Amino acid sequence: MKIFFKQFRPFDFVIIGLALLLSFAPTLVTAYVYGNQSENQEIVAIIKINGQEVDRFILEEGSEQEIKTYHPNPGQYNIIEKQGDRIRIKEDNSPDQVGVKTGWISRPGQTAICLPHGFIIEILGTMSEDELILPL
Repeated sequence: MKIFFKQFRPFDFVIIGLALLLSFAPTLVTAYVYGNQSENQEIVAIIKINGQEVDRFILEEGSEQEIKTYHPNPGQYNIIEKQGDRIRIKEDNSPDQVGVKTGWISRPGQTAICLPHGFIIEILGTMSEDELILPL
C-alpha cells in the first residue's frame, strides 16, 4: 500500500477529489433547477394498446374516482382505476400480473405495463415548449 501512495503527490489527491465532486455537479444543478417544476405542469396518463393510444386521463388532485375496462384482444381484459392524481392497473388476466404488481403511478416518466396484452399506462407531464422535462 505504501508503494501505491508513493506514486502520488499531495496535489494529486486534491485533483482527484475535485474531479469526483465536479462529476456530480450536472445532476445537482438539474435537480435544483427542475425540482419544483412538477407544480406547474399538467400530469396526463396515456393508455396504449399495441402501441396505439386509446385513452387519455388528466391526473389532478381532487378529481373523481374512475374505473374502466379495456379488452386488448379477445379473451383478455385490463381494468384500470384512476383515483385523483394517480392511476393503476387494478386487475387483468395475464399470467404474471406484472402490471397489477406495479401499483399506483403518478409521476411523469412512470409506466405500468401488461406485456402479454400489449397494454401500457404511461404518465407524461405537459409543459410549455421552452421547458425541459428530465427524468430523475
